[in-house]
Amino acid sequence: MDRPVVLVAEDEGIIGIDLCDTVEEAGFEVEGPVPDVASAMLAFQKRKPDVAILDVQLGDGNVFPLAEKLIAEDVKVIFHSGNYTLEEMETRFPQATALSKPCPPQTMLANVQSALNAD
Repeated sequence: MDRPVVLVAEDEGIIGIDLCDTVEEAGFEVEGPVPDVASAMLAFQKRKPDVAILDVQLGDGNVFPLAEKLIAEDVKVIFHSGNYTLEEMETRFPQATALSKPCPPQTMLANVQSALNAD
């Protein structure tokens, strides 16, 4: 059985590596970390992930257009942001999950697993 694929889009290097390590150690396949929307879009086009963990503000802009494309393709989206309130994110993207930075690893993993189980 294939391991679920998690796309990680995060422009802060240490946070991105930490997220990827956390997700990979939990048994998921990781794509990333990608530092900008353009790289995240390319990664998505090459291989559709099961879940995407997206920092809202990346090096080349916000991830909203990418999030809309991912959601349209039935990819579960988890926003990971220090710039937007959870309420703002949940209002704009009610089908997504929003977590504040910093997010404890176990909370992130629980949300990834919950997103995968939502099918």
